[in-house]
Amino acid sequence: MRAPQRLPYLVVCLNPVIQKTLVYSRLDKGEVNRTAEHRVDVAGKGVCCSRVLGQLGREALHLTQLGGPTRDWFLAMCETDGVRVRWAESGSDIRFCTTVIDSSDGSATELVEEARSVSEGTGERIIAAYRELLPACGTVMLSGTKAAGFAPDIMPRMAALAAEAGKRLILDIKGADLVGSLPYRPAVVKPNLEELLQTYAPELALAVRSGAADEGALRDLVASAGREYQEHYGSWLVVTRGSRPTLFWDGQALRECPTRPVKVLNPIGSGDSFNVGVATALEDGASIAEAVAEGTRLGALNAERLKPGSIA
Repeated sequence: MRAPQRLPYLVVCLNPVIQKTLVYSRLDKGEVNRTAEHRVDVAGKGVCCSRVLGQLGREALHLTQLGGPTRDWFLAMCETDGVRVRWAESGSDIRFCTTVIDSSDGSATELVEEARSVSEGTGERIIAAYRELLPACGTVMLSGTKAAGFAPDIMPRMAALAAEAGKRLILDIKGADLVGSLPYRPAVVKPNLEELLQTYAPELALAVRSGAADEGALRDLVASAGREYQEHYGSWLVVTRGSRPTLFWDGQALRECPTRPVKVLNPIGSGDSFNVGVATALEDGASIAEAVAEGTRLGALNAERLKPGSIA
C-alpha cells in the first residue's frame, strides 16, 4: 500500500531577519571584545521552521516580505540552505539581529532590531501570494511578529483562509494576532511562556522576568487557557519554557514534558525547531504527547548547534 502523498508546508512569517552570531570565550562589558568565531545566516521564525523542515526531508514554502539592498543576499543564503521563498516587495530593509554568546558562562544574549515599516500595498501582495500558494499546501504555519505597516488583521485573515481551505493550522504568534486567529480552530497554538503571558497576563510576565512569579499561578494560567482552547476551538495549547519542562493541555489535564539535558551552544531557533517537531508528528498521526516529545527532541538538537534553526 502506498503512503499518502505529503503536501508542502506553507510557512508564513512577515518579519525576516539576517542573523549574526558572535561567540566570545569571555565577554567583558564596557571593553573592546574581539572574536574570530562568528557567522551570518538567514533567520526569523519562518526561515528557521522552513530550514528544519527541509532537514527532515519535508517540503516547505516560505512566504515573507522583502526589500532593501540586502534582499538578494537574503535570497542567495536561502537558496544555499534549500529554503524555497515566495516574497512580496516591501520597500523596507531587512532587519539584522545579533546573538552574543559568552562561552565562560554559556549565556546567549539576543540583540533585536525592530523592523522598519513596510510600504503601502505590501499586505495585499502577501495575501494574493498566500491565496495562490494555499491550495497546493497541507499544513499552514503562521509564525512570529509582523513588521510595522501591515493591517492589524492580516494574520487572522490568513488563519481564516487556511480554515476555509481545510488546512491544518499551526500558530506560533501572540497578542491580538493570536486572539484574532483562534476562532479559525488551529490544530496547535505554541507560544513560549513569555508570549502567552504577554497575551493574557502581562503582570505575570513582569514577575517572571524578576524571578518573583509563582509557579502555581503560571501552571493554573496555562491549564485554564489550555482547557478553553480545547473546549472552544478544538486546539492544543503547548507552552515552551526554555530549559524548563514544556507545559501542555492533553484534553483532560495539564501535562509536562521535560527538556533534554544537552550542552547548549545556541538556543536561537529551538522554539521553531520544536514547532516543526510538533507539526510533523501530528501529520504522521502522533498523539499530542508524542508530538510534544518530538518537538522537544528537535529543539534540543538545534540548541547543540551554532547555526540558528538547524538540526543537521
